Amino acid sequence: MSEMLARRALEAIDKVSRRLADAGIESSRLDAELLIAAAAGVSREAAITGSIDMSSETLKRFDALVARREKREPIAYILGHKEFYSLDFEVCPAVLIPRPESELVVGAALEFVAAKPDSRVLDIGTGSGAIAVAIAVNAPHARVTAVDISADALEVASRNAWRHWVEDRVKFCRADCFDVLDAAEALGTFEVIVSNPPYLDDAEIGALEPDVRGYEPRVAMRAGAGGLDILRRIVAGATRHLALNSELIIEVAAGQADTAAKLVEDAGLRVAAVINDFAGHPRVVRARRIGK
Repeated sequence: MSEMLARRALEAIDKVSRRLADAGIESSRLDAELLIAAAAGVSREAAITGSIDMSSETLKRFDALVARREKREPIAYILGHKEFYSLDFEVCPAVLIPRPESELVVGAALEFVAAKPDSRVLDIGTGSGAIAVAIAVNAPHARVTAVDISADALEVASRNAWRHWVEDRVKFCRADCFDVLDAAEALGTFEVIVSNPPYLDDAEIGALEPDVRGYEPRVAMRAGAGGLDILRRIVAGATRHLALNSELIIEVAAGQADTAAKLVEDAGLRVAAVINDFAGHPRVVRARRIGK
């Protein structure tokens, strides 16, 4: 009987994998495995070994999930979560789905904080809170402030802080870059400012994959002509909100690193490092405010 159940599960995965491939989804096999696991309430490993309840209710849920993915809804939104920096985060259409490139921002921030454990950290455009929470989890003495212009995003980020037991060390605030919107208190100064800001040219939005273009929040992607509007604002504000001998760590689009470096130098900061992403593109700029 167990062999029959395993065969039925694998046949269902094969069939759905072909459906998703026909819809233009490159990760069709992986997505089929994840969706059947979600439908059955088991792990992916259990699904691919056939250790799964193939009841009519499971198949009904599976088909409903597959229909959503066929329309190119991101798998992370369908499942409701995404792994980032070895932590599991709630995600939904109110927030951008965390990408592996942003883990470089976390790593750079933690490298700085290792030498100054009680650092004050500001995360601009926190979204799901992935960067802020990952820093707080891995730097238990750091004090993190996370801001976003979206109240809905801040609600998600707050739940993720609770999810990982750092709600007492991550303060959330609605703000447009450095301009606080819902509180009288100003942001103050920080030893580390991090951000994965919007960095797409308006014209680039229409050329994005349908998974991104049709579902992820545009406020988290769009940054005006040239994709530099938010970057310029962050660099300009950083000079007022960075303590001496502190760092701005910012993710940029492929091809923007040279421009970002010039912007920070023109603002009086010193480029400390430019970090390449996993494809070899300059992706994260570290800039330091030097002082005595």
